[in-house]
Parts: sequence; structure tokens; C-alpha cells
Amino acid sequence: MTADKLKQYIGLFGGVLGALLLFLQSLGLTFTHFNNDTINAFVNVLESLIPFVLIAYGIHKNSYIYTKKAKEQEKLLKEKGLK
Repeated sequence: MTADKLKQYIGLFGGVLGALLLFLQSLGLTFTHFNNDTINAFVNVLESLIPFVLIAYGIHKNSYIYTKKAKEQEKLLKEKGLK
């Protein structure tokens, strides 16, 4: 999944929240903390948080300092000249 596609999915989710807001308002239900500004803020948080989580996961998976198995794998890679 590319960064552009991820932003499209987040935008789609924000659009669904906006549609839900309009639907609830048409029924006469109003929530003080559920408005266009909070939806936009939530979408901005998702646009920042999701790539951060994906990058942190990638760093974690490619790190050789956490477990004994990972340290052994790093040693084998060095022995074979792959690292």
C-alpha cells in the first residue's frame, strides 16, 4: 500500500464520519464534541499516526537488538557476508 492510497483511505473514513454527522443532524441529534472541526482533527491525527505506526513496526521488525533469536540471526548474516 502506498502513502497516497493510505491517505485516500483515511480521507474516505473522514468522509464517512462527515456523512454520519449529517445523518445524525438530520434526525435532530446533535453532539457538542462531534462536529466538522473534530472530524477534521481526527483525520489529521490518523494521517500522522498511521504512517508513524507503520514505520515504527518496520524498524522493530528490521532490528537485531531485541531477542536472542534476532541476535543469532544477525550473527549468521554477518558470517555469510550478507550484513
